[in-house]
Amino acid sequence: MQKILIVEDEKAISGVLHSILSDELPDYHFEIAEDGLEGYKYIEKEDFALVISDIKMPKLSGTELLKQTLQVKPETTFLMISGHADIDTAVRCLKEGAYDFISKPIDINRLITSVKNALDKGNLQKDNKHLKQENNQLKKKVNKKYQMIGNSAALKRIQDIIDKVAPSDARVMITGPNGAGKELVAHAIHSQSTRSRGPMVEVNCAAIPSELIESELFGHVKGSFTGAIKDKSGKFEQANGGTIFLDEIGDMSLVAQAKVLRVLQESKVSPVGSDKENKVDVRVIAATNKNLTKEIEAGKFREDLFHRLSVIEINVPSLNDRREDIPLLVEYFTQVIANETGSSPKKFDEKSIKALQQFDWTGNIRELRNVVERLIILGADPVTADDVANFVKK
Repeated sequence: MQKILIVEDEKAISGVLHSILSDELPDYHFEIAEDGLEGYKYIEKEDFALVISDIKMPKLSGTELLKQTLQVKPETTFLMISGHADIDTAVRCLKEGAYDFISKPIDINRLITSVKNALDKGNLQKDNKHLKQENNQLKKKVNKKYQMIGNSAALKRIQDIIDKVAPSDARVMITGPNGAGKELVAHAIHSQSTRSRGPMVEVNCAAIPSELIESELFGHVKGSFTGAIKDKSGKFEQANGGTIFLDEIGDMSLVAQAKVLRVLQESKVSPVGSDKENKVDVRVIAATNKNLTKEIEAGKFREDLFHRLSVIEINVPSLNDRREDIPLLVEYFTQVIANETGSSPKKFDEKSIKALQQFDWTGNIRELRNVVERLIILGADPVTADDVANFVKK
């Protein structure tokens, strides 16, 4: 049961307040303190949904009670009671964090309305606090999903670049082989940026047919092509205020490249079939496993777009170039798989780890994750070098 504290040195007034409010608010428990010092002792011990405090009191005034409480429990809601001579003081209390003040003689209807509004505000703040905590927990889960595992020199260099570039709005081009973890770098940049509260929208350019890529990126209006049965916003608009991650941008058609270039130049998008232009505020991170210099020479990628996108270039090395990270990656994937399956994590003995470090990891970290899962399912506990030899074909 939530509690309300009445701090009032005049027993007649505190008695009336308690009688009236307990009838109006039967779901609340009331405590009464006869001065500010006693009131503060109550507040130190427990939390109150509302504190109703007189201003002029012995030992500790209502003003001091307000200040001291909000220093240690800033979420506490205060309603001040003041005599006519204390109006200026009451106004100062509002500036210092009180919700409202009631002047004497007390208007009962005004009191009840103010108390109920103050409780609603306090409950709303509490709900918002819970939502923020849940949001922060969700963000931690998301960040954990995309964390980069390892302590190799190559990985440390990448993290150093991320730390420097993330706070800016500079566009980033991430290169590296398939499965190396380019998307992890993109998510790390977004999560450490000033846009982290905004959306992170991912677009796999290789997975979208060339005839649909423009609609996906820029949206379309109803009737603009066969199948366009209603207006649809594009990925750039969906990422407004945040980050768009254009993965495998080397597979994007030249027509779409030209439109992306225009978005980067003007910060505006025009949906397919519309003359209207919509303003967007988006940070662009791109990634590719292709050599874009050769793609430019072959006429498959626009050089002007390349220079627009690659303000900062980050190359993610293959797993073969950071084999020293394999023990930590195996340990991490083992724990992740155990959490997913609700089982105890298996161990990998030292020889099995050394055996894994000898392979040619053409599929990089993605392949390693699949191999670890296979060994957990088929291998002994702990997983041995024989298990690696039997169940990993290279």
